[in-house]
Amino acid sequence: MGLEEHLPGGFLLTTVEAMAGLARKSSMWPMTFGLACCGMELMAVGDPRHDFSRFGMERASGSPRQADLMIVAGRVSQKMAPVLRQLYDQMASPKWVIAMGVCASSGGMFNNYAVVQGVDHLVPVDIYLPGCPPRPEMLLDAILKLHDKVQNTKLGAHRRDQIVAEERARLTQLPLIDVSSPSAIH
Repeated sequence: MGLEEHLPGGFLLTTVEAMAGLARKSSMWPMTFGLACCGMELMAVGDPRHDFSRFGMERASGSPRQADLMIVAGRVSQKMAPVLRQLYDQMASPKWVIAMGVCASSGGMFNNYAVVQGVDHLVPVDIYLPGCPPRPEMLLDAILKLHDKVQNTKLGAHRRDQIVAEERARLTQLPLIDVSSPSAIH
């Protein structure tokens, strides 16, 4: 028998975490970082057909100080890497990153010294979006998945517990090869 049974009908109950998550996901301001061909697909999510403003993201910012989502679309050169990191550092916390396209995710077909082999070497990435280039519908799906992640993010001490639990879960998955068995070494 909880509190909700003693309240009049139609009374809304929620937690501070749920309200903060709803507010964060509903007012996410992206900073577009279109570097190559994926940038065209990134621009397409702002057109009337795809319209990412219906998710509370109509203010696509070029300034990192008003943005909390960085969408890295395309290949990142070694010359652009410090700029990307500086822009990420200037963003207000909490902040999230989507690596859009195979070049941003893993360097793509450009396996050479001039291209960073994945933007996760520079900034922590929350969502990897595959494709060459990925369609605008795929980016919208990635944004919705990020919204779900943001809405279910814990606060305070609960957040620290969630981070520890996620790290433990990741450590149980590694290494992918069982190095204790003699057949794995040879």
